[in-house]
Amino acid sequence: MTKQIRVATSPLSNTIYAGTLLKDGMTWAANKQDVTIDALVAVAMHCLAFGKPVEIRRPDGTVEFTLTAAKGVKYG
Repeated sequence: MTKQIRVATSPLSNTIYAGTLLKDGMTWAANKQDVTIDALVAVAMHCLAFGKPVEIRRPDGTVEFTLTAAKGVKYG
């Protein structure tokens, strides 16, 4: 059985990590990697392709987050 890769934000450093967890399900194994920029770019590209604000809802249906993205302005 392969270990499931998890993605989460560190509350201490605000870094987004990807990797596997130890058996306790809470502690990162030694192979975690900083994927902050890759994750942010992927989410921005997803939002742009979606074409309208992306809503992330709680199990009861209430909106917890609304995400939007816009292309940056080129200078020069």
